[in-house]
Amino acid sequence: MDLSIWKNTPNLQAINELNKNTLGETLGIEFTDFGDNFLTATMRVDEKTKQPFGLLHGGANVALAETLGSVASLLVVNQELFIGVGVEINANHLKAVFMGKVTGICKPLHIEGKNHVWEIKIYNDEQELTCISRFTCTIIPKNKWVK
Repeated sequence: MDLSIWKNTPNLQAINELNKNTLGETLGIEFTDFGDNFLTATMRVDEKTKQPFGLLHGGANVALAETLGSVASLLVVNQELFIGVGVEINANHLKAVFMGKVTGICKPLHIEGKNHVWEIKIYNDEQELTCISRFTCTIIPKNKWVK
């Protein structure tokens, strides 16, 4: 019995190619792992992702979370026909991060029908939970938006 949520087995190289010329590339987001029900990406805490006081910008956390959730939604639908677009995201920033990298782990809360809801937990290098986010993605026909 196949317990994987993915429509097709994720290909990390192909997923990372999606980041070319996007905010994800600018922030250095890199997809690093997946399992039957999760997708993982990392992001460095550096001059591109810090706020003026030297810690990881909350918006960078949110960008990591939304990037993970959007790609996860794409991986559970027929990519020839559909894409996902974010409609709501929230984040609780729990612990400041000053250096190293953060790792986001995205898992589904609901992935049936037109709305997908994902939970993204973000950890520092010490495996401490630094942010938790919930992201809602609506699935729409690809031909409606992609030119």
